Amino acid sequence: MNLPMILIIAAAVVAIGMLVLAFAGPSAAKAKGRRLASVRDRHANSTEAVVAAQMRKTIAASGSNGSLSNLMPRRELMEKRLKRTGKNWNLNQYLFTSMGLFVLVTAGLFLIRTPLLLGALGGLFFGIGLPYFWTGRLIKKRVNAFNARFPDAIDLLVRGLKSGLPVTETFQVVSHELPGPVGEEFRGVVERIRIGNTMEAALQESAEMLGTPEFQFFCITIQIQRETGGNLAETLANLSDVLRKRAQMKLKIKAMSSEAKASAYIVGALPFFVFGIVWMMNPEYLAGFFVEERLMIAGVGGLIWMSIGGGIMAKMVNFEI
Repeated sequence: MNLPMILIIAAAVVAIGMLVLAFAGPSAAKAKGRRLASVRDRHANSTEAVVAAQMRKTIAASGSNGSLSNLMPRRELMEKRLKRTGKNWNLNQYLFTSMGLFVLVTAGLFLIRTPLLLGALGGLFFGIGLPYFWTGRLIKKRVNAFNARFPDAIDLLVRGLKSGLPVTETFQVVSHELPGPVGEEFRGVVERIRIGNTMEAALQESAEMLGTPEFQFFCITIQIQRETGGNLAETLANLSDVLRKRAQMKLKIKAMSSEAKASAYIVGALPFFVFGIVWMMNPEYLAGFFVEERLMIAGVGGLIWMSIGGGIMAKMVNFEI
């Protein structure tokens, strides 16, 4: 076995180890110790015990600040993005996954004798782009699931208000009755209200986490009703009807623009598909794109031109409602 093959196998083993380390479950002993410490601190009565608990929390927070995730730029935005997926993922898992994919893809490209620059760029593209794309896909899936059931939640709120329940109690009913993202978000709103937050602040935090106009409409409706008064049940019933019609309009637009989107996907993927087929059949024919300056400039110019065309087509089929 030659040296490049050994290096590639070692890189694959390192990448798989990083992926396992990223998604490995927490230690049962450490979790048990943390639970016992939290219970002990919760029932502590003396001032010394309270001060010791605060010192432990501060030390734990300073220890977490020394993790690998501090090297990521715009860390707060990435943490918010991971929370929006609804998964219990943290930044360290995200970074380990990205690095593992980078090593694995780069080693695979070197195995098929890809040029050094192309292999490094391909590994960088998959290492950074694939986790980001997958995270965005999970966020979109969760937001769509929330929007699909949100009118039902509003109808349940309306029935609860008409029966005489206060608003906070109707929130709790929705959190128990509706599964999925709707129940999770309303459960979070109820928990934040219980610990002392105002209703407007609790709803606005969920609105910022979801980032959907539908929930923002709901928050504005609640806030206006609390300031000016009026029949909240009737207002929410009208809002539910508007949201259902909005969802129907989105489906109509999606159906009308599906042909244009399919054409854009085919036209955009065709050059890369042909390039990959020709590269597998005759690598020497396309090797000049990574050696000669004129071909490199032409290739970069073609990619920029295709990106501009793809952006224009995306804007043409993207309608705001």
